[in-house]
Amino acid sequence: MASTNGKIEVEDAALDTHQITSQLEKIGLSQPPTFSGVQLSPEYNPVDIYRAYIIEQIQKISGAEPAIINNALAWTQDLKHGDLVLPVPALRLKGKKPDELAIEIADKFDCPIVEKPTADKTFVRFFFKAGPLATLTLNYVLEQKSQYGFNPLLGVEDPSKPKDSKRKRMVVEYSSPNIAKEFHTGHLRSTIIGGFLVKLYSAAGWETISMNYLGDWGKQYGMLSQGFEKYGSEAELERDPIKHLNEVYVKINQDNAEEQKEAKKLAERKDELEKVKNPPKPMKPKKGKENDAVPEVKWTDEQEKQLQDATAELEKVQEELVAKPSIDEKARQFFKRMSEGDKDALKYWQKFRDLSIEAYKHMYARLSIAFDDYSGESTVKQEDMDKAAQVLHEKGVSEDSKGAVIVDLAKHGAPKLGKTLVKKRDGTSLYLTRDVAGNLERFEKYNFDRCIYVVASQQDVHMAQFFKILQLMGSPYSDAVAKCEHISFGMVKDPKGQTMSTRKGTVVSLADSLDSAKEFMHDVMRKNDDKYKQVEDPEATADTLAISSIMVQDYAGKMINGYNFDMERMTSFEGDTGPYLQYSHARVCSMARKANVSREAMENADFTLITAKEGVELVRALAQWPDVFLNTYKTREPITILTYLFRMTHMLSSCYDAKDANNKNAKTMSVMYADSEEKKAALMALYEAARQVLGNGMRLLGLKPVERM
Repeated sequence: MASTNGKIEVEDAALDTHQITSQLEKIGLSQPPTFSGVQLSPEYNPVDIYRAYIIEQIQKISGAEPAIINNALAWTQDLKHGDLVLPVPALRLKGKKPDELAIEIADKFDCPIVEKPTADKTFVRFFFKAGPLATLTLNYVLEQKSQYGFNPLLGVEDPSKPKDSKRKRMVVEYSSPNIAKEFHTGHLRSTIIGGFLVKLYSAAGWETISMNYLGDWGKQYGMLSQGFEKYGSEAELERDPIKHLNEVYVKINQDNAEEQKEAKKLAERKDELEKVKNPPKPMKPKKGKENDAVPEVKWTDEQEKQLQDATAELEKVQEELVAKPSIDEKARQFFKRMSEGDKDALKYWQKFRDLSIEAYKHMYARLSIAFDDYSGESTVKQEDMDKAAQVLHEKGVSEDSKGAVIVDLAKHGAPKLGKTLVKKRDGTSLYLTRDVAGNLERFEKYNFDRCIYVVASQQDVHMAQFFKILQLMGSPYSDAVAKCEHISFGMVKDPKGQTMSTRKGTVVSLADSLDSAKEFMHDVMRKNDDKYKQVEDPEATADTLAISSIMVQDYAGKMINGYNFDMERMTSFEGDTGPYLQYSHARVCSMARKANVSREAMENADFTLITAKEGVELVRALAQWPDVFLNTYKTREPITILTYLFRMTHMLSSCYDAKDANNKNAKTMSVMYADSEEKKAALMALYEAARQVLGNGMRLLGLKPVERM
C-alpha cells in the first residue's frame, strides 16, 4: 500500500477468477454464485464468498429475493454470536412466522464451509468453519499484502463494469489555518480528519484532491502588520516565522483590547439596557400555573435616559477611536488598501503568507500530510465575487441594509439561519462572499463528483448559511453545492478543558506538543539499552511514536465530540493508545526476525493446523477487515477502524499467552516452540497476516507502523 502525497495508492490486487477457484477447490467448492442486483466483491473480500453461498441457500429455502437477503445479513456485535446473523423479519416474507422460518432455515441449511446454523428466536446465526476460513483468509492477506481489505470498485461510477467506468473525483478541503498563526492543537483535528478522508477515499478507488484553503485575507492582516512594525524583528522572523508572528499578533491584540476597553464596557451596558427594554416574550404559563407567571417589568423614564446616554457616549467613543485612528481602525483601513491592490499594503502580507506556507509544509510532512492545492481567500478572483454579488441581487437573495449588503435567510425559508452580511458598508467583502465565489471556481476547475469541507462545529451556522445561499442562487451555483457536504468536528481544548484562543495567547503549540511527546517516547526507549541499540534511527522512531500517540487520542471518539489535549494519557503504553498499537506491530516484527520462516513456507502452509481457540478467533477477526473498511467508508468515522484494531490486537495478544488445556506449561500458539515445522509456518503466517492487517489499518489512519522500538 504505497502512500504518496498523503494518499493511499491502491494497486489492483484483486484475486482473479482462477485464484478464487483455486482457493475454493482446496476446500471442495467451485466459483461462488452470483446474483442480479447484488454487488459482492469476492475478489477483495473473503467474507463475500460466504455471503454468496449463504444467500444461495436462504433463497432456496425461503424464496426470498437475493438482494433482500444480502441487505438483511449483518455482522454480529461479538463473534460468540456468530460471524454473520440474519434477522428473519428483514426478509419481509408473508405466510410464515419469523421464528418458525428461522428454525426451518437452520434445519435445511447445508454448506461445506459453514457450521450448522443456530436459530435464536427470529435470528439465524452463521458460524464459519475454522479450517476453510483460515485457508481462505490467510491466503487472501498473504496474496494481497498491503492492498488487503481495500475495495477500489467503490470509487468507479459503475462497479459492475470497472474497466469501462471512470473513477469518481473527490475534493477534500481541510486544515485551512490562518496564515501567520502558529499551527496549534486546534488545527490538528481538521488536518488529520481531512487526511484520513483522503486516504479512505483513495483506498476506495476515488481520485482525490487535497485542498488547503488558507485563511489568508482579512482585517487581521492589518492588525498583524501593525504588530510587526511595533514589536517585530527581522532576525526572529527568519529564525522562526510562525512563532514570532504569533507573538506579535498576541501583543497587538492586547494593545487593541486595552484601547477598546471603554467602548466595550459601554457596548455591554447598552446591550444590558436594551434587553431590559425589549425582553423576550414570556411563555404562556401552563394550566394551573398562572400564579407562577413572570411579572411584566416596566420600563422607566430613568432607564430610557440611561440607554440614550450610553448610546450617545458609545457613539462618541467610537468616533474618537476612528479619528485617532485606533489600532482597529488602522487595521480596517489597511485591509481596504489590500483589497484595492495597494503594493505597500500587500508587501508584508505576501511575505507573511509565503513564510507561513513553508513553515506549515514542515509540520504537514511530520504528520505525513501533503496537499495538491494551496489556495485561499486571497486567490478568489474579484470578477467572480462581482458576478456572485450580481446574481444574489438579481435573484432577490440579497438586499441593502444601511449601506451594507445582507442576506436575510428567514425570508427564504430558513428562519434559524437568520441574517448574514455579504458586503460591508466600506465595500470590502467578507469570507462568506469569497466562499460563494470560490465554490464555483473549484467546481469549474476540478469538475468534482463530491466535495467535502472539513470544518469545526463552531462554524456550523456559517456553513449552513453558505450552502443555503448557493442553493438560492440557482444553476450553476446550486449544481455545485448539491455535490458538497460539511463534515463537522468537535473542538480540542487544553488539558483543563478550556477553549484555546490565538488572540489571547492560550493555544497549545502543536510543534511544542510533538517535541514534548517525542522526548517522552525517547526516554522510554532508552530504558531498554539492548533494544535501543537495534533501532536504526531512534530520533525518528520516537517522533513517529509521539505522532501516533497524539493522533490516536484524536481518533478515540466520534468526530463530532471534542476532547481535552491530555499529554499524559495519550503517551501511555497502558490501555488503548497509539504507543500500544505501535508496540503490537513491532512485537510481531520482532517475532518474525527470530522465527526466520520464509515467505514461501508461510504461503504454502497448512492453515488447518491452526486449531487453538485463540488462533481461530484471530482468523475470524482478520476475515472481518474488508467489512470494517466498507463500514468505515459508510460512516467516515476513524473510530470504526480504531475500535477494530484494538479488538484485533487484544486477540493477537491472547494468542501469545494461549495454553494447552491439558498442559498448562505448553504454549499452543508459540512459533518458537511449535511441535513441527508445518505448525511453525502456519502460526507465523497467522501472525504475519495480523501484522499486515494492523499495518494496513494504521496507515489508513495516517500512522506510520514501526518495526523496532
